[in-house]
Amino acid sequence: MPDQQSPTPEPNEYDAITSHKELNLLEALVPVVVLMALLAYNIFFAEGEMFGAYSNQFILLIGAGVAFIDGLLNKVTPSRILKEIWDNLRSVFIPIMILFLVGALAGTWLISGVIPAMVYYGLQVLSPEIFLPASVVISAIISIATGSSWTTSATVGIALVGIGTALGIYPGMIAGAVISGAYFGDKMSPLSDTTNLAPAMAGTDLFTHIKYMSYTTVPTITVTLIVLGIISLSIEPTGSTDLSNLLNSIEATFYITPWLFLVPAGVIILILFKTKPIAALAAGVILAIVFAFIFQTDVLQSIDDSSIKTVITSIFTDVSITTDNEKLNDLFSSGGMQGMLWTILLIICAMVFGGVMDGIGALSRITKALLSVASTVFGLFASTVISCLGLNTIASDQYLAIVIPGKMFKKAYQNKGLAPENLSRTLEDSGTVTSVLIPWNTCGAYQSGVLGVSVADYFVYTIFNWLSPFTTLLFAALRIKIRMLSKPETAQA
Repeated sequence: MPDQQSPTPEPNEYDAITSHKELNLLEALVPVVVLMALLAYNIFFAEGEMFGAYSNQFILLIGAGVAFIDGLLNKVTPSRILKEIWDNLRSVFIPIMILFLVGALAGTWLISGVIPAMVYYGLQVLSPEIFLPASVVISAIISIATGSSWTTSATVGIALVGIGTALGIYPGMIAGAVISGAYFGDKMSPLSDTTNLAPAMAGTDLFTHIKYMSYTTVPTITVTLIVLGIISLSIEPTGSTDLSNLLNSIEATFYITPWLFLVPAGVIILILFKTKPIAALAAGVILAIVFAFIFQTDVLQSIDDSSIKTVITSIFTDVSITTDNEKLNDLFSSGGMQGMLWTILLIICAMVFGGVMDGIGALSRITKALLSVASTVFGLFASTVISCLGLNTIASDQYLAIVIPGKMFKKAYQNKGLAPENLSRTLEDSGTVTSVLIPWNTCGAYQSGVLGVSVADYFVYTIFNWLSPFTTLLFAALRIKIRMLSKPETAQA
């Protein structure tokens, strides 16, 4: 699906998944039950503070410890488990670097006036009545062009959250609209790594996959636009006096000019020319620093006597710019790279848990159990969806949620006489898009960290993401656009 910045795993990386010593289903589920129980207790009884600010990270490590012991009791070698942990951690090195750069980007785009300029001009163009559906469309266009929901959120997503917050719109709604559009565009873009990975796992070609996926994706995004459009109409518009005050406060604090848009435009152009995301985001940071010295010398000096020190602070730690409007003070603050540490630690802990579960063979055992009960065509689709959702939750990685079910279910789809695009579409509809709905999944942690909105706050409003699995199951139940093989490779069951 989305993330052009995460390295696409090669299929042979997962060849060993089914060769590990097999646990029984109960043993495979023990770490999952412990993890879910602790997370539930933390959410409902400890207000998210069971182990302090880093409760989710500690809970994931506890789950990993339980899984490790589970594996040792079943004579899985520690070297096998440690190898899988290392492979998982290595796979998120690039996303972690990107997260650090996103933190630096947010800080430098603030002091350079880029984010204030986006808010300033956006307030005059995007009204509350059309804001949410417009955010979906804008995010979708950028994501189709770049093939990356992550890049979309780190650029226009940040700006839209800022503009919408200044208009008085609930941040969860804005983030939900941005993510819905970004993931729609990501799914439909031939540049997306997961859009290439899903057909590779299922055994079909890219453009057949995209065409077949549009049958479920277009209705889902249409419903999303309608619902968010209705919600937008119910939003109380900001009064013209309040808007005027906001605009005057921004102008009084920053030097606002359309030239500042060259910075985000430069990043998007680099992405369109297939520049590596790290290089593109680094260029965005450098450009913002140059523009800060050109246009915002007063701002730099108002934060610290040394402009260079202000720039360094904005990159690495927190920076706040005070205006005469309280609404803007919260908006014009950034945690820099330091602000990304919570998210990065969450991703690392999730990858440790997923690596142990993979190493002891628990992931493949749970998926096999689902496959064993798929006796009908609808049951096969439902098992695929459940498997993808489960792996997004357990393994905390969208790639595993595509690769493992893709490998496990491929033969079953052939045996039912189903064309491989049925599987590739289902993998995307349930594996790619739901990853962002899991707080400890790499995608959920990333989007929450970048947009500054918790998964709990945006969950309900990411309509496209949670509706997609239901749409694919509805199509399966009603046998709509379920393509059959002209000559089944094996007899139908």
